[in-house]
Amino acid sequence: MLTAAISFLLTAGGVAVAGLRARRRRFRSATRWFAVALLPAGLYLTGLFPLASTIGREFADWATRLVFDPRVWTGLVLLGVSAALLFASRRPGRRGEVESSAERPAAAGAAPERPAVARAPQAPKTSKDPKASGKPQAGKRDDGLGDFADIEEILRKRGI
Repeated sequence: MLTAAISFLLTAGGVAVAGLRARRRRFRSATRWFAVALLPAGLYLTGLFPLASTIGREFADWATRLVFDPRVWTGLVLLGVSAALLFASRRPGRRGEVESSAERPAAAGAAPERPAVARAPQAPKTSKDPKASGKPQAGKRDDGLGDFADIEEILRKRGI
């Protein structure tokens, strides 16, 4: 019965403050006050005050045990050690350490070698110029970038 009286008094007080705020043309503030004022009555009518009371008592009991009971401190230490071990066991794999060969799967074999750039087929040229013959010159390697020679020449002319 006392809980009902207190909750409805809190609701009435909040509604009064909301009315004063609305009278001063502060409607947004009045709306907030009215919303908060409805909470105590709503909690009482739905029966949540006993639940909140039980939760509050249990939390207070836990906090008291946390401070005064050595078993709780032992549990917290065990949780900390567990977290530290889990963290420490993950670090070596990230630093690049190699696992033992028994744990690794067998390799499928060496990867076949492939050219970096596929060359397009070239049409035969009739020029007597060694560059235009399509054959690589002595001392130079063919890296598949022959198509970019004219672009490179244009850039060189412009000083880029």
